Amino acid sequence: MIKFLDLPKINARFESQFKTEFSSFLDSGHYILGEGVKIFETNFASFCGTKYCIGVSNGFDALTLIFKGYLELGLLKKGDEVLVPANTFIASVLALIEAGLQPVFVEPNSETFNIEASEIKKHISKKTKAILIVHLYGQLCNTEAILKLANQNKLLVVEDAAQAHGALNESLNAKAGNLVNAAAFSFYPSKNLGALGDAGAITTNNTDLAKVILKLRNYGTSSKYKNDVLGVNNRLDEVQALFLNVKLQALNNDNLHRQTIAKRYIAEVNNNKIKLPQYNGTQNHVFHLFVVLVKNREDFIQYLFKNGIETGIHYPIPPHKQKALKRFNHLKFPITEKIHETCVSLPISPVMTDLEVDKVIKSLNSY
Repeated sequence: MIKFLDLPKINARFESQFKTEFSSFLDSGHYILGEGVKIFETNFASFCGTKYCIGVSNGFDALTLIFKGYLELGLLKKGDEVLVPANTFIASVLALIEAGLQPVFVEPNSETFNIEASEIKKHISKKTKAILIVHLYGQLCNTEAILKLANQNKLLVVEDAAQAHGALNESLNAKAGNLVNAAAFSFYPSKNLGALGDAGAITTNNTDLAKVILKLRNYGTSSKYKNDVLGVNNRLDEVQALFLNVKLQALNNDNLHRQTIAKRYIAEVNNNKIKLPQYNGTQNHVFHLFVVLVKNREDFIQYLFKNGIETGIHYPIPPHKQKALKRFNHLKFPITEKIHETCVSLPISPVMTDLEVDKVIKSLNSY
């Protein structure tokens, strides 16, 4: 069976280094916000090209803290509207609600699955104060056009970069995390840069925002037992920071392997029943997921499973149709709904072999 994502095999490459780091961690006696977190923050900021990286507990908390930071700075206020893709993982929406903001859904481009300036423009109102862009599946949004629109309307722009570690906008020569005002990353184990548990980070070049988020993530403290703002406990775990430091060194090569597999899928799969993703061949897509669209999804999934190939669905239900967000259930987004009804994620990972890719391609062409 070709696994959808073989996490044990991915992490086995680093086992000896993990054990060394964990042994040092045990001996240190410093288990919260130690040197491991500081080193990772420095390294990941350097990787993204930003001045600041703040390690936090997970990607959801990273997004929430960015918006709470802007609230604390007075650049947003409770009830402000934030434009967000209709087709995203629900965390993007929940973070806005958690921060007391009002999400306004925007339909994506049917080819890239990302929102674009032309559609965003239709939803800007006097209440709109920010745009949350999501680099879905690992592909960067058209950031330049969105930033131009945002600047014209004096809007903040935040990246949900949870799936786009290392994706590069070649024209700007800037990576995910360094494209707009601030960015949130998830290091959930399945991500391109995945921890061995929950972890996340925020990147920004804004000194004031970085300072307030550093306080917010740790009970609002500026120094021990001195609480300046109403904060929370959203700290990056020291052990996860140590593991992430190890895996960060392999991220560029891992992304290249994903892109190589994606290029083979796109070049060699020839079946009009399967709609392949759009990809221009640059570094703007790191293929956290390789998502195709098929009309009879269950039949397709069962066919691949019988042929020894696991798949995933990202995501079966769009946020506006979730029971938890019932106040949005009446809304209709045809493009989003079609994507969620027909999307299937194929195996793609840095440890897939050529033979496994061959088998997937052969099975896809025979469907």
